[in-house]
Amino acid sequence: MVVEDAHWLDPTSRELLDLMIEPFRLWPVLLIVTFRPEFQPPWTGQEQVSVLTLNRLNHRDRTVLVEQIASGKALPFEVVAQIANRSDGVPLFVEELTKSVLESGLLHEEAGRYVLDGALPALAIPTSLHASLLARLDRLASVRHVAQIGASIGRQFPYALLHAVCRLPEDELQAALTRFVASELVSQRGVPPDAVYSFKHALVQDAAHTSLLRHARQRLHAQIAEALESTSREIVESQPEVLAQHYAEAGLIEKSVVYWAKAGHRSTARSAMVEAAAQFQKGLDQLAQLPDTSDRQRQELEFYSELITVLITVKGLMAAEPGNALARARELWQQMGCPTEFIHILYEQSFYYAYRGELDLAQRADEEILRLSHQRDDSAGLVLGYSSAGRTLFSIGNFASSRSHLEAGLALYDPASHGPLIEKTTVHPHVRSLAFLGNALFALGFAEQGLARSKAAIAEARRLAHPLSLAGSFTIGARMLSLIGDTRNPRRVDGRAGCDGDQSRISNLARGGHHLSRLDKDQERRYC
Repeated sequence: MVVEDAHWLDPTSRELLDLMIEPFRLWPVLLIVTFRPEFQPPWTGQEQVSVLTLNRLNHRDRTVLVEQIASGKALPFEVVAQIANRSDGVPLFVEELTKSVLESGLLHEEAGRYVLDGALPALAIPTSLHASLLARLDRLASVRHVAQIGASIGRQFPYALLHAVCRLPEDELQAALTRFVASELVSQRGVPPDAVYSFKHALVQDAAHTSLLRHARQRLHAQIAEALESTSREIVESQPEVLAQHYAEAGLIEKSVVYWAKAGHRSTARSAMVEAAAQFQKGLDQLAQLPDTSDRQRQELEFYSELITVLITVKGLMAAEPGNALARARELWQQMGCPTEFIHILYEQSFYYAYRGELDLAQRADEEILRLSHQRDDSAGLVLGYSSAGRTLFSIGNFASSRSHLEAGLALYDPASHGPLIEKTTVHPHVRSLAFLGNALFALGFAEQGLARSKAAIAEARRLAHPLSLAGSFTIGARMLSLIGDTRNPRRVDGRAGCDGDQSRISNLARGGHHLSRLDKDQERRYC
């Protein structure tokens, strides 16, 4: 199994690779991974992993490689010396410089070797890999335009899309591609119209792409995106980020923003949160180029609304990134007159403050949610506000008030109208309210009721099939088992497991009055 250029892996593929390394210790598998020095995998020190550093080629090896590329025919000494010196020991550069010289017309074959037609011009051999690649493309005049279109499509480009964009007659296009493949700058898989072409190296693609003037490049990317929209619905649905990038390159900002939003939503639905964060941020970067109108502000707020949940998942609640995103989102929300449909921004901000220990700021956010929601008779906002306030009040030790707020929110909750809140919050407010109510009831001495609410929170999270809500309900439920004194099996909080021991322990705690408010000071400090 071969993974090439691991430094370019997307985060989800990187996670898969990291997960594979450990079981491969026991399986009859040879995995070869190539990567640049800046890539720092966590598994290089494991006993089943061997690391081989590939250094630059020495002078002798460069000379041997030049001879091999020249099919064993000797080249003039001064040509080999220049190639060896200018390639800096990079194998790809050695190969490309040699081919560039062979195609230049400076040499001719004589008695099984290459000889110069005259003196070697000072600038006959390019001084950089990029210049060498451009020189080769320039000499492939009939191929250059096809190469530029292919490079604009990507590292791989299918024949059908290339044909739709370049609009050359089929015989001319196939002739150009045949010559392109013969140059070994690209490889071919399959036959037209189902053929797929791949650039030999990303640097080859980059050289072809950057050879385009800016306006021509923008026009090409627009044509590619439009062709994808009209001919490849599968890519539109499964890879919206591809269209987003093409429209961004084309300078069509509004369309780019639409597809970055679709890409972010799709990644979030697949729990590819690192990718989602990058895609939402790219959408925001595109929006920043538009005039600051009310429409742009609304779109920006929509992006931040999605990005906040993703950043909390990726970075954690103590990180600066979600805090900065929340602050900007709240600023936009207030500029727009505090629209009801974005009240969850305050809910997430309270969540952020509470877990950083900034409980006074969390309480202010809760109070604003409840005030606005009461004024507007907004039941969804009240569900969020009561849930958030109940959590904050529990954190400061006001258990009775926490209970009343949580129960008020649960009483208002309607699955049909409030179920969609799961799309706007990190953890569903109904699940969080049940879980915190369980803890609050235990703290007030109602241990059996508390455990029942914790189990109900987990059951609700399972019904919603929402991983973050399930994780949250388990975390809060595990806190209760810790208070009960059972740390042996945290799954006991889940209704799927037996809990006779829990019931006995709870009954003893309740009869003895050992609820949280009567714990000794050391225990209380450890809990807080």
